[in-house]
Order: sequence, then C-alpha cells, then structure tokens
Amino acid sequence: MSSVFGKNLIVTVFGQSHSKAIGVSIDNLPAGFEIDMDELSAFMNRRSAEGKSYSTKRKEKDQIEFLSGLVGNTTCAAPLCAIIRNNDYKLSDYESLKNIPRPSHADYTSQMKYKGYQDPTGGGHFSGRLTAPLCIAGAICLQILKKEGISIHAHIKKIYDVEDTSFNPIGNDVDNVKMLLENDFPVIDKQKGILMQEKIHIASEQLDSIGGIIECAVYDLPVGIGEPMFDGLENNISKAVFAIPAVKGIEFGNGFRCTDLKGSENNDPFYINDGKILTKTNNHGGILGGISTGMPLIFRTAVKPTPSIGIEQDSVSLSESVNKKIKISGRHDPCIVPRAVPCVEAAAAIALLDMYMSYRIWR
Repeated sequence: MSSVFGKNLIVTVFGQSHSKAIGVSIDNLPAGFEIDMDELSAFMNRRSAEGKSYSTKRKEKDQIEFLSGLVGNTTCAAPLCAIIRNNDYKLSDYESLKNIPRPSHADYTSQMKYKGYQDPTGGGHFSGRLTAPLCIAGAICLQILKKEGISIHAHIKKIYDVEDTSFNPIGNDVDNVKMLLENDFPVIDKQKGILMQEKIHIASEQLDSIGGIIECAVYDLPVGIGEPMFDGLENNISKAVFAIPAVKGIEFGNGFRCTDLKGSENNDPFYINDGKILTKTNNHGGILGGISTGMPLIFRTAVKPTPSIGIEQDSVSLSESVNKKIKISGRHDPCIVPRAVPCVEAAAAIALLDMYMSYRIWR
C-alpha cells in the first residue's frame, strides 16, 4: 500500500490536505520509551515555520493529538496513533483543478488514475501537508535513535545559486553541526542563509518560486546495517525521502560526481585508527553494498521549485480538450526547501530505525 512504510517498524500516513484531520499510525515501536514532547513540538515547529517570510500563509497550529499507543508519554506496545486536525483551509481555491490541472502538480495524473474521484483540494493526499504526520513519526524515531547514540542532521546545501558549507564527509563535524543548530535558518554559514532568504524574497515578489538541495548526515551509525540488492540502506532511505512532495533526486556520497573520477580517485582507502577500521575519504557516503560502513552516512536531496506560482501558465481543459491558461491563487511557499529540511531528517530516521531493528535482532 502506497501510504505504508517499513518491515519492522510499520508507519502508515493518512488523511488529505483539507480533510478533517491528517495523521499517522506507528506499529511495533519499542515499549517503555518516553517521548520528549517538548522536543517533538520543537521539531514540528521547524516544519511549519509559522510566521516565516518563506512559508505559506496557511495558518495551522499542528497540535498533535495522541489517540493510542501511550500511557502518559511512554510507549505501551499498542500501535501509536496521532492526528493533527486541519482548521485553516479554503476549498474555493481549488474548485477548477479537476478540469484545469496545474503544471508540475499531480492534478493531471491523479485525475487520469482515479477517474475524478480523487480529492483535488490542496492536492489531496499528494499534498506537502502530509509531511506533518511524517514528521511526527520521524521525530519519535529520531529520539529513539538518539538514545542509541545515532544522530541525524540536515541543512540547506543550496537554494537557487547560493551554496552553503558542506558537512565534513569523514566526520569530526562538531563545529558545523553546532553552527547549524544555533542558526534559526537551517544553514551552517549564517551569511549564506541571509543570501538564500533574499533570493526567496525576490522570487516571491516576482510571483515565482525557486528550489534547492538539502544535505543530510547520519553520525555514529554502526557498521553492518542494511542488506544487499533490494533492501539496502540507499533503497530504503530513498523510498522514504521520495514520500516528500517536490523531491526529484537523491545521491549518496559524491553521487553523480564520481562519474568525473577514475577508480584510483574515487576509491576510499581503508586504515586502522585505535583498533577501528575507517576510510581516509568518504566518497562512498558511508554505504557499501547497501550496508553501513561506520563512516558518516551522507546524502543530498534535490527539491524542485514550488509548482504553484502566481504567473499565468499554459494548461488544458480536460472536459473540453482545448488549451487553457491558468493563474494559481491560494497560499503557497515561494520555496519549499527550508521547511523540507526536517522532513528529510524525519524520512531518514524512519528508514534507519526500521533497518536498525533488523540489525539489533541479528547482532
């Protein structure tokens, strides 16, 4: 089923952008884990970015209601179910979308697949609104992984033509992570963040949008997590990350850049330090054969420009089979990238905890 993820940890996301509520069910969480609700709330606030100039004007508090799975704040082995009620939505903004699809949205494909029975308002279950329950699950997984000594951090690597400092691929990146956590805007270099926000503001004034790249690093992941072929770390992380609308690409380690290198340049030589096997470089991004190597797991995600823009665009009338113009109203982010940063962390955490549970079983 398309809204269900996981083999050991079963995560199910439900709802639509403008349904009464959206939510998530998580089955097989370890019993006895106490969720830090303040930490969970802070993580959700990063995704909503309420009041930020780069965020949508739709005002949703994202107040989480837990329906099951907890006694107090502690998991009790029952499936955990949580919802967020939708309050601020305008159905009138989407009345024409069944007939005139928005360019680069799922309006056309969903209409063809579901024969008009899909919910077109706010994108239905194709909407970025569904990343809120994804982040509930991911934030809980992050807390569990943190207890196991594994940390996950993401930042904006690039917005349009402005590029941030990269994570150090061979580790020892305490300073960069510290700067990232201290910044309100999710970048390492604060000045680059200011330039990025200026680019977003200009695009917004022009009724346009821009995209970018998110870089994510996983630290202190043990050696041996993952499987070959169809159940590798890259496979599962990619599947989870592509649940985030607007994601169009992913690369691990030096990714596509390895095509410009010779094997002698791309290979990562092994060495021993204090009895631990490491690599001198990390072009492989912490994964070989679908299995973690113990080096930092580094991947980057491409996020397209927000397709909902105020500029008039070409489309078609599905009912009349003629060309039409469309000018999109409603409330949309001029750049999705900043709010997608915690979503990437959440997706990675869900995939990694699911695979970590297999690792713990086989140790």
